[in-house]
Amino acid sequence: MCLLHHHHHRLLHQNLDFPAEMYQSTNLSFSSSFTHRSLLLERRFRPRRPRKPLNFTPSCVSSDPNSSENSINLSSKLISLLKAVPNWSDGIKERRMRQKRSLYTHENWVRHRSSLRHLRHVSSSASSRVILSLIPPVFFFTTVAVLIAGYNSAVGSELLPSFFPVLRASPLPYQLTAPALALLLVFRTEASYSRFEQGRKAWVKIITGTNDLARQVVSSVNGPSGDDEVIIRDALLRYIAAFPVALKCHVIYGSDIADDLRNVVEEDDLSLILKSKHRPRCVIQFISQSLQLLNLDSTKIDTLESKMLQLQEGIGVCDQLMGIPIPLSYTRLTSRFLVLWHLTLPVILRDDCHWNVVPATFISAASLFCIEEVGVLIEEPFSMLALDELCDMVLSNIDEAVKSEKVIRNRIIAKKRMHEIKHSSNGWHKS
Repeated sequence: MCLLHHHHHRLLHQNLDFPAEMYQSTNLSFSSSFTHRSLLLERRFRPRRPRKPLNFTPSCVSSDPNSSENSINLSSKLISLLKAVPNWSDGIKERRMRQKRSLYTHENWVRHRSSLRHLRHVSSSASSRVILSLIPPVFFFTTVAVLIAGYNSAVGSELLPSFFPVLRASPLPYQLTAPALALLLVFRTEASYSRFEQGRKAWVKIITGTNDLARQVVSSVNGPSGDDEVIIRDALLRYIAAFPVALKCHVIYGSDIADDLRNVVEEDDLSLILKSKHRPRCVIQFISQSLQLLNLDSTKIDTLESKMLQLQEGIGVCDQLMGIPIPLSYTRLTSRFLVLWHLTLPVILRDDCHWNVVPATFISAASLFCIEEVGVLIEEPFSMLALDELCDMVLSNIDEAVKSEKVIRNRIIAKKRMHEIKHSSNGWHKS
């Protein structure tokens, strides 16, 4: 009985303790659930931190800015190296074009007709600006011919895999297009020479008109040296001599008009000419105003004004030649035709010439590009004319006319008086 009572008493205690344990476990589960839910809410309302940007740069690409700068510097150095030879040849050509030309004398014409002229021309080829300007294109196309010939030789010698083709083509397209290229070059050169001839004729009229206008001014105005008319005449003659110089500086690049006119016109007149936008027209205005101040009859003034029309026409022709070149589409077509012709020439001549395509390409490029270069050079005609000597000749002619005018006039008056002395009033010759 005691044992039963004791076992019943232990079961009772276990039953009484069960709700307490359940209560404790319930509290723990509730607190843990509440804690987990509060953490979720805290995470939801917590301000987000900015994420770091992901770097998707491939491992093979360097992100170092110094490497990109080095590549840019390398490419710029390579471009400058490739431009070195063209810039050198262009610099020589431009310096040669700014050199002063000289008018031919009898000795120059004898040398020009000499039978040794061919030897002289060949020996001076190294200093020719036309040949020096051909160095970049001829060198480029000859290099292309060497590469194509070397490639075809490597393919023919089985130094390259069999799937590399031999660069060859039929010469029939070249035979069909050769007359077209010849006509392009002939018309290009002919158009350039017509512009050169037009500029030369314009300057012949300008020099002739200037000399004739100065001659008429010298013969129309006479008087003592301190007379107002003589002062205006001397100033007018200086303006007439300054006109071709101003026009020459207007059409020649790099001319120093201030230096050229310093000994021709006065300083105040020179400053006004330098401030004008079109300096030859400003000199024309000086000439026109000076003519109006002369005490001459209207007929003489009209005659002198008509002589100025030649000067105005010369300005118009020079401005037209300077501002309007040969149509650029024609020039571009000729250049593109030449480039395409010589790029494909080693392919066309492969079967017939093999390695001889290199000298063949060199001769063809030197010949055809030389003709095209001459056309480009004479397209702008004024640098090919001896304008400096023409302007100096006008100035010397005017000075000589002024100095000899009094001497010639006095000599003619003396002859007239001698004639009057030798003949009497009744017509009998005095013994």
